[in-house]
Amino acid sequence: MIIFVNGEPRECAADSHVADLIAELGLTGKKIAVELNKEILPFNQYGTQALQASDRVEIVHAIGGGQDDSFLIAGVAYHSRLLVGTGKYKDLEETRLAIEASGAEIVTVAIRRTNIGQNPGEPNLLEVISPDKYTILPNTAGCYTADEAVRTCRLARELLGGHKLVKLEVLADQKTLFPDVAETFIAAELLVKDGFDVMVYTNDDPIAAKRLEDIGCVAVMPLAAPIGSGLGIRNPYNILMIVENANVPILVDAGVGTASDAAIAMELGCAGVLMNTAIAAAKNPILMASAMKKGIEAGREAFLAGRMPRKRFASASSPIDGLFF
Repeated sequence: MIIFVNGEPRECAADSHVADLIAELGLTGKKIAVELNKEILPFNQYGTQALQASDRVEIVHAIGGGQDDSFLIAGVAYHSRLLVGTGKYKDLEETRLAIEASGAEIVTVAIRRTNIGQNPGEPNLLEVISPDKYTILPNTAGCYTADEAVRTCRLARELLGGHKLVKLEVLADQKTLFPDVAETFIAAELLVKDGFDVMVYTNDDPIAAKRLEDIGCVAVMPLAAPIGSGLGIRNPYNILMIVENANVPILVDAGVGTASDAAIAMELGCAGVLMNTAIAAAKNPILMASAMKKGIEAGREAFLAGRMPRKRFASASSPIDGLFF
């Protein structure tokens, strides 16, 4: 049967218990916290709690220096849930410093706007973001048809020596930069059939997001707000619905303005956030990159911790039962 562990599908035997899963993951005897279907599972129930098909298990375990809370994209584990772009910085040195401060492991590059080797003699972005250190994520920014996007991805594959992981975006117009969802469906189908691992930018429509997952995209990336707007998450309930119905990582893409926006995305259960302008257009991009890293980490921890329920009336922080008068 299939269950989901930290958002990723995993096959396990039909008669498995939580303790069996912990043993398979090599976590027996380690300090861990287990959440089963959004409820904390006490450690003394690991051996008796049976797993059912489609169960969702979140496991966090403590290690020196923090928590190992990785997630998978196309079978590769990443620890940083902040993905960053490379545009709009004043120079390559600022680009390098901001990316380093962000702690990002995945860096997206606009193939139609950035030199990564197609223009010999010009500054090459790969000189400051080495593919040996980062996962380079070519994107199709500036493409307005499925055909343009597919050709751009194929160019990236050649430039990067057979690289399969791409970020697909097909834009509807230059004013809004909203996705053309119909063209995105076409491009996604073609790229998946051509062997690409597709991370796809789309609107915050749960139906469109699910269809892109069904097409075979390895991650779905709904917008928070228009690209470069900095407005933050305008429709958190749609994002939450997309997350709850997904079997692939959901990453908010576009519209984040500051660290609190990133934290909100993570508190909704998103696997990560991709941003560029929010960092590059800040007065101090390097400091903002550091702030975004912390916002992502705080939001993720808050999601795993589980927030208190909202109440209409006050509730005393200290118990009043048993007081002496």
